Parts: sequence; C-alpha cells; structure tokens
Amino acid sequence: MLIDFNNLNINNLSPETEFEQKIKKFLEEWFSDGETVDVQTSGSTGQPKIFGIEKKRMISSATMTCNFLGLKEGDKALLCLPVEYISGKMMVVRSVVRKLRLITTDPSLNPAENLSEEVEFCAMTPLQVENSLDKLHLIKNLIIGGAAVSESLKEKISEKSKGIRVFETYGMSETLSHIALKQIAPEPEDYFTVFENVSISKDERGCLKISAPEVSAEILQTNDLVDIKNEKQFRFLGRIDNVINSGGAKIFPETLEALVKKTIPNEAVFLGLKDESLGHKLMLVIEGEESEDLISRISEITFEKNFHKPKEIIFISEIPRTPNGKVNRIELQNLMEATQ
Repeated sequence: MLIDFNNLNINNLSPETEFEQKIKKFLEEWFSDGETVDVQTSGSTGQPKIFGIEKKRMISSATMTCNFLGLKEGDKALLCLPVEYISGKMMVVRSVVRKLRLITTDPSLNPAENLSEEVEFCAMTPLQVENSLDKLHLIKNLIIGGAAVSESLKEKISEKSKGIRVFETYGMSETLSHIALKQIAPEPEDYFTVFENVSISKDERGCLKISAPEVSAEILQTNDLVDIKNEKQFRFLGRIDNVINSGGAKIFPETLEALVKKTIPNEAVFLGLKDESLGHKLMLVIEGEESEDLISRISEITFEKNFHKPKEIIFISEIPRTPNGKVNRIELQNLMEATQ
C-alpha cells in the first residue's frame, strides 16, 4: 500500500492485510479530536505497558528526525515495523509531518524482499537489516533501532552501503522513538549525537539524563551508563541494571557482547549467575548449535580484564526475545537459573 501524505484521504484507503488495517486505524486515531494516542512499550526491561502520548510531542520528535536526515516533502519512506509500538507509529507520524509518500509492507524478517525502487528513508531492526543487505542500496537513509547493532552486522553494512547513510538510534518509548543517532556508514562514529533542543548530563551513578522539552515535559532519567564527550555527544556503556558484580568487579555485559560479536556472527549475551564465592559468575550464552570453532574463536579474544573472560559458555537453540525483537534478558536469566 502506498500512502501519499501530500494528498491524503483516509476514506480512500483500502487495506488488504491486517497490518494495513492497523495503519488505517492509527491514522483515524491520529486525525481524531483527541490530543493523545496510546503507545505500547516493548517490555524489554520489564512488563509491557500502555500509556498516552501527546500528539504535539510526537510531531516535535518527527520534525527533529526529518530535519536531522534532511528529508523533504514528497520523499518516499518504507514502513516495515509494527504500528503497535512507538517505532512504527513514529514512521507514520514522520510521513504525516513531512508529507512523505509512505510504502507499507507487512513486518517480517525480510521487509525489503519486494522493494524494487529507491526510497529516501526507512527504519528497521538489526535482524531485518541482516536479511535485507542486498537491498540496502535502495535506501538512502536507514535508521536501525530496537536492539544493539552487532559489530559483524556493521561490517556487512559498510560493505553494502555505498551511496547511502546508515545510523544506529538511541531512545526509548518515553523519548518517542529516539533523541540521538550514531552513524554506522559511510563513516562509522563512536558517539551518538543528540538532536537540536536536546541536552544531556549524568547523575551520580553515571547514568544518562535527558532534557528534551519538546518531547517530554520532564527530565528523563535513564538507567544507561554513558561516557559524555561534550554537550551533544555520548557513548553508551550499558544498562546499570544489567551490570554484573563478580568478585567485587563491575562488568558491563553490553560492552563485552560488542567485543565478542566482532569475532562471531551469533547472538551472544553475557549474564551473571549466582555463585557462592564470586557473588555472580560470568557466563556467556550463545544462540545456535554448540561449535568447537566458536569456542576456539572466543578463547582467542583479548579481553581488557582477565575477569571479563566468561567462566562458562552455554549454547542455546533460541534466545528469548520481546515481541519487537529485543533480547529478553529477564526471561533468559530466569531460564539459565532454572537449568543450573
């Protein structure tokens, strides 16, 4: 389905799939007299919840993204994310605000499979990008969110991304999708750059605080440990509630996972399981069949600290994920503890 937001008549839309029906329903909600729309969180860091967001703040967020990427009226965008969540809803709102032409395709692991024309803008999850590498040249501006982008995927993107721009996003439902982007290609960056009218700082724990008055009336306190380079740039270290305390040392699993994923293509998650002597024992869970080759490659990794080496490596056929594709660390932790 193609929706031209420069000449929109909702009544003329003829949805053929359940996904297209959801898009039409959201557009009816968006253009209603109500001042808010309901958004569902992913549940990646707790129980999913639904909360109302003011339309005017969604418009501000959409404007910031469109301005950052230089999108203009009439540009084509591809929507391939569920509209139950903020990521999909914001793709629609950006199209409304900038009067884009929106191509919709049912969310799948290979959303660009039938894409045959260039589009100026698209948002995908890492897993969707992994399965769309042969079509990346058709997407001029691609943003990736929902989960961390692995080092191996970044390398594949760099090989396939001539003439296009690819960014990793930073944000959450409360920031209305994202408030910062980090370029992966053509020139990889180490730090996220926040949008205009967004300011950042750290609390006493070293966690990021976000002031974005156009998208949130309150200062947003995150549990994300960061390194702030300047007033507009920061580097993500890991979530404080994921920090593993092993033998008195604090370990950031996300940092170790990024290092491991430079060496192996599999999904890899570091966890801390209760241990009498260490407090928590560092273990590495790898998705896929057990492989001596993978174990050997991991053993050759140079970790910054000796205690960063996993005490145990466990292979699992499938790592649990939330409905929008994020690793569900809580469920995985419970699963590992139950099998110990």
